[in-house]
Parts: sequence; C-alpha cells; structure tokens
Amino acid sequence: MGLGQCLPAAFLLFLAGLSAGQKVVTVQKGPLYQEGSHVTLWCKVSGYQGPSEQNFQWSIYLPSAPEREVQIVSTVDPSFPYTIYIPAGLEQAQRYALLLHITDLQDRDGGEYECHTPNTDERYFGSYSAKMNLPVIADTLSASMAPQVLTRTEGDAVELSCEVSKLTAQQAHLSVGWHHLYGAGEHRSEEVLTLSRGFVLKPGPSYTQRFLVGNVRLDKVGSATYKLSIKGAELSDQGQLYCEKAEWIEDPDGMWKDTSCKQTGRTLPVIMSQGRNISVDIAVAESSLSEGDALQLNCMVGAKKSNSRHFQVLWLLSSMEVAKVDPYGVLILEAEYEERAKLGQLQARKQSNLVYVLTIYEVGLKDNGTYCCSVSEVKTPGDFHSIHTILSSGIQVNVKQRESHLCLSVSPSTPQVMAGDALILLCEVQGATSPVLVWWHLPPQHPGPWVLVTTMEQDGTLSLGSAYQDSGIRGSLRLEKASSGAFTLGIPNTLDEDDGGRYGCEVREWSGQSWTEERETAVTVRAVGLSLHATLRSQTVTVRYGQCFELMCQVSANYTLKEVPVSVRWFFQHSLSGGHYQELDLSTVACGTVQPRFQGKALLTKADISFRLRVHSATHASNRSYLCEVEVCRKSTLLLGPPAATTRSNPAGIKVMLPGKQCLGCFFSRGFLFCNFKSIKRDRGNQDQ
Repeated sequence: MGLGQCLPAAFLLFLAGLSAGQKVVTVQKGPLYQEGSHVTLWCKVSGYQGPSEQNFQWSIYLPSAPEREVQIVSTVDPSFPYTIYIPAGLEQAQRYALLLHITDLQDRDGGEYECHTPNTDERYFGSYSAKMNLPVIADTLSASMAPQVLTRTEGDAVELSCEVSKLTAQQAHLSVGWHHLYGAGEHRSEEVLTLSRGFVLKPGPSYTQRFLVGNVRLDKVGSATYKLSIKGAELSDQGQLYCEKAEWIEDPDGMWKDTSCKQTGRTLPVIMSQGRNISVDIAVAESSLSEGDALQLNCMVGAKKSNSRHFQVLWLLSSMEVAKVDPYGVLILEAEYEERAKLGQLQARKQSNLVYVLTIYEVGLKDNGTYCCSVSEVKTPGDFHSIHTILSSGIQVNVKQRESHLCLSVSPSTPQVMAGDALILLCEVQGATSPVLVWWHLPPQHPGPWVLVTTMEQDGTLSLGSAYQDSGIRGSLRLEKASSGAFTLGIPNTLDEDDGGRYGCEVREWSGQSWTEERETAVTVRAVGLSLHATLRSQTVTVRYGQCFELMCQVSANYTLKEVPVSVRWFFQHSLSGGHYQELDLSTVACGTVQPRFQGKALLTKADISFRLRVHSATHASNRSYLCEVEVCRKSTLLLGPPAATTRSNPAGIKVMLPGKQCLGCFFSRGFLFCNFKSIKRDRGNQDQ
C-alpha cells in the first residue's frame, strides 16, 4: 500500500514572528518507525519577505527509484499529487509550519521525503526545500504460549513458558510481563510479574509479598524463552494467565519507543482446595422482638486447623451490609450503624476464631428482616483476595411496634383572665417515667408557627423560649412538678390579649424508641382598657374667692376595679379659654397609695371607684379647667413596661368670683366655661370670661 493510502494524511500550519532575511526551509530528523505505527512529519519556513501565508508541497523519493520525484500533496495545486496519493484531511490552520500525518505506516511508505515551499518574494534568496529520511522497520515481534488448562492442587507449583522472537536489525529491547485475569467474567486484569526493558523485575500489588519471599519468579531459559514460576498455588490464582511482550527501539534522536506489543493465548489454571472447606451457621437467641428489645446473632464457623487460618465475617440484613469483623477482630460498620454504635446501641465482636457475635441493644422497626452472615478466608490478614467465601442460611427476625402508653390532659386554672392576672396551666401525664416536657403557645388570630414557652428536661433543668426570657415583662415563669404526673406552668403577669390563645403541652419519652404525645387548651385574656372610662364632676362651677371647692373623678369599667391597682393624675389649663394641660404637682394618687396634701391647699382622697380633689381656698389661680387621667396598673409594681390601661376624663371648669362681683350665670360651649358677672358697686352689666 502506498503512502497516499495511509489515511488520514493531514497537516497544520502555525504562525510565529518572522524577520526579513534569507528564506530557510527545515524538516525534522528522520526517526525509525515500525509498520502499523503513526508518523508525524513537520516542515517549517522562515526568513521570507512575501505574503504571510506560505504554501507547501510534499514529495517522496522511493528506494527503488531514488532519482525520481513522486509528488504527494500540495496546499496550492490540486493537480500536484501523483495518482496513487490521495490528499486527505488537509487543514490550513497557521501560516509558516506544516504537519503531515501518516497513519498505519507500511513498508512501502519508507523513503526520502522532501518539503518544498514555492517562492513568494521578488527574488530568489535562500533554500526552498529540505529532505529527511523515513526508514520503516518491519514488525517481526512474535510471542507464543499454547492455550491450556492446568489442574493443580492448592499448594502445588505452576510453571508457564512464553516463547519470544524478533528479526529486527535495529537495536531493540524487549519487555516481558505476565498478567492475571480474574473476577466475574474474568474481565479484571492485574499484573503478576514483569521484566522491563531495563532488566528490572516488577511484581503486581497482589503478588508483591509472594515475590519477595521467592514464591513468584520470572526466568529467561535459553535465548527466547521466559518462564513464570509460582510456588504454592493459592485459590486466588484461579482465572486466566497470559504473557505480553513489547519491543522498544531507539530513534536517531536517542528516544526509546515501544513500537510493538503482542499477547499470547491464555492458560486457565484450576486450583483445587485441599482440606480447607469451611461451613457457617447463624443462630439467634430470640427472633420475635418488640421495639427496644435486644437482638443477639451468633455466626459460627466450622473449619479444620482453625487456629492457623484467617477469617473475615460480614453480617447482612436483607442483602445489605451491616457490620464486618476482619481477621484481627477490628469492627467496620456502615455509616448508619456506625452512628448507632457510637450511641452504644450496637456491638459486633470476635469471640473466638470460630464464633462472631452481633448485638443490637435496642432494636427498631428498621431492624426487621432476614439476617445472614458471610465468612471469607484470606491467606493473610489484610489480604484483599479471599481464598473462598461461604454464606450462611438466612434467619428471619420480626420486630413488633411497641404501643405508646402515654396519656395527657391539659387545662387552665380558669379559662378567662384579665390582662395583668396570673395564668396557671396544668398538664397531667400518665404512663411516663422520666419525660421531657415542652410548653408551646399560639396567640389568637395567629396562623403560626407555635412559640416555645419553656422546656423541662428529664433532670428538671428548665430553659425558656426567647420571648419569655425577660422576667421584667411577665414576671418569672414557673414550671413545677406538682406530683409524679402533674406539671404546672405559671405566668405571673399576662400582658394583653396576645397572651391568650392556645397552649400546648408536649411530652417526650425514650423507651426503646422515641414517644411523643401532645395536647392543647384554649385561654382568653381580656384587655382592661376596652371598657375603662373616667368622668369628672364638680358640685358647682362657680365659687367665691377663698371658698373651698371639690372635683370628683368617677371611674367605671366592666370588671371589678377594687381588685385592680389604679393610679389617678390631675391636669389643669391656665385659662378657661383653652391652652395646654399641665399636671398638678404632687397630685397623683399612686397605685395603692393616697397623697394626703397638695402644697397645704388641697386634699386628695379615694373612695371605692371615685377620686376627689378638694381645694381648701379658691384663689384667682384656681380659675381653670381641670381633668383627671386614670391608669390601671399592673398588679406587680416590680414589672417593667407601660400600664395595663389609660383613659382621660372630660374637662371641668371652675370660675372663681373675685370680691365685689356677683355671678349671674355660667354655661359651657365647645369645652369652655363662660360666666356672666355683675359688679356690686356698678349698675351697668359686665361680662367676664
């Protein structure tokens, strides 16, 4: 087959910085190539002054006609190739370098190759072509080993020979290696032992130990025979063995390349076991369990000379791995079971070389299923390849769900309280020995989520929800165990309607599994400010100068005010015609107290739901409009925050008649007091405001 038939033949052009000068064409030195290999020949040009894009033409001079040029391919002239050379796969990628690829090299492709670049400058100056020699070496490497089936007893020797030959005149080295195919379908390959081209022996990972002790060897017998020797065959040697040879040739540039690789037929060694059979049985103390019970499985191995043998035991649940114990007794667990082992719920151990025990101390429904154990014998501890493996029969374990015996009831001390009153809730629990108690709250008209109030752990430790940690708002919450099954939650001071709604008591207990029960109840908290009203009255609206007068602040609500702390503050305007209200100094009847005097001129008293301000001697300064402000206080004066409710009364005006004047009548208009006075000394009327 000619060079043109080695498809694809392609080249690539590369751009680089050039400077003006003499044109030079260069090609690579001729390497040695073997039949069937892939060849890449490069050609590049420099020093030209013409167009940046250069064209290339390749030709060959065959050894049979060294003076005759055979044109191969051109980037500019489609009629350039000789008939038998078909240009294919050409790609102009850059501008001053070209790569010619020849695949599946044949003997007839050898010869002297010339790369030519047509002149693109105004004059000829430099070289326009370059040549290189491409020797093609025939692939004469051969390797042979007769396919056969070898039957050996465990511990016997296995010997295999591989014949290697080559007729290459060039300097060449050989590498010889043996490989082992194993596993299901024998599709997994591992290296047994290889002699490199530098005469170095290299064993595969599974054969390293046996090589170091001399049980695996590779020897050259005569000039062309290589023999693999395995002493003490093992069951893991079963599979297929084959020999692989590679030829390495040194190119003129000094590089070594593997130019050919051959494999022999395959030999199947059958290794028979010699008295190393094992048996395995599985037993369970109790196969019908309830949640929280303990499960113990025993895996028992039957084997001769067990003290000198090494076993690895694997427990499976419904064909899924649970735990493994290696020959050293080290426990290896799957992720789910490893977490349970950390919690002390699971243990697997090597009781003896023949007895292995798996214990699950608190079984759950997920432990239901068929258990079996798998026993693998290995040559040495840590060996990845088992000599043989045997699986026990399956044993069914049934785990029944344990019914919950928890019973809860939740109730408030009273279903309706006033804002500021204490709220007490009772949660009664039956069937729990050491529960965790959690209280939740969902305010009225709130879709959720529920708000954590407090938690009592098994040891009695309390933790409050974030909304209840400030004792200055609702007081110090109390969660107490009143009796063996009764728990009370006390909120000393309810704030407003939002402290009503639904309260839930959740009980959690662990008894082989986690049990949770929850009940809830509804509570209404009434606001104190919705029906709070204050009315200010006076027995007279006009008083004489120096005469006493009295103002009465009457408080009403739809609840009993005697049980609620109330504070009253008094305010006045400087003028009856309007203005800003100011608070009278020392005029407050505080929550639970009465101020007996007002600067020696007034008396503040309290009677049931009315508060009185009595002024002993009216003066010109008493000529004012008054009102009272009522605050319903929180029952605990130690709590922070605003009062529970506040309201202001209507205004009431007092007109003081100065000496020498007589009041003809008074009236209110738009919140102001108007009076008509008549001077006693003058006849004409006089209206004062």
